[in-house]
Amino acid sequence: MAKRKKIYDDDESFSGRKQYKEADLILLFNLTRIVDEQTLLMQEWLAVEPPIFNIAEQYIFDKKYKDVVLNIGGWGEEDLKIKFISDIIELGHLEAGNGLVTFFDKIISATVENTKLTVKADFLMAKGLLNVIQKPYFHFQEYKPQLNPKGEPMAQLLEAFLIAQAKNKDNMPLYGVETIGKQWSFVIMEGKQYCISRSYDCTQKEDLLKIIAILRKFRFILETRLLKF
Repeated sequence: MAKRKKIYDDDESFSGRKQYKEADLILLFNLTRIVDEQTLLMQEWLAVEPPIFNIAEQYIFDKKYKDVVLNIGGWGEEDLKIKFISDIIELGHLEAGNGLVTFFDKIISATVENTKLTVKADFLMAKGLLNVIQKPYFHFQEYKPQLNPKGEPMAQLLEAFLIAQAKNKDNMPLYGVETIGKQWSFVIMEGKQYCISRSYDCTQKEDLLKIIAILRKFRFILETRLLKF
């Protein structure tokens, strides 16, 4: 019996991989960066109403908002992920189930235009089963408290997008988030262009509510559009 080929694998050479900067990837893959002029997809994604919480969600939101305001200055990257981001992802309805899987710290790789890319996704949401990823839809990259000299979160997010494009082969847009400390930016990649939203400050209550609403909007886009392909 032929050995089944895995779609995504942990790469033992991850620690020795090339560290790209955002500009490197723009030049290498002829990407277009859009910030000031928002694309139609980005406008759609960011057009949200305040989220409606049930009693349990309201309790979690109030607690996490207080925690982030008081403690983010003293948190390291793992503290931020475990004590705050994981709960915001849950409030954003990005949970697994119904054919969707989620991972933290998942190493993914692919050869894109004759260049081997390998990246660790801080959070990944995909169509799949158990630990098998079939089609990724959403990537999340974060650093705390500031840009890490060993890598840029935006560059790693772009690598994850390029890897997903190579695997998916469906020309569908990819969605993601870059966070640096308390600042969250939303990103959509369509073909060779990627659009970056304005940054949202998670220590400001209105911005945090908006972050959660935007994550929930992605879940709606995923279930009503992306899962059909």
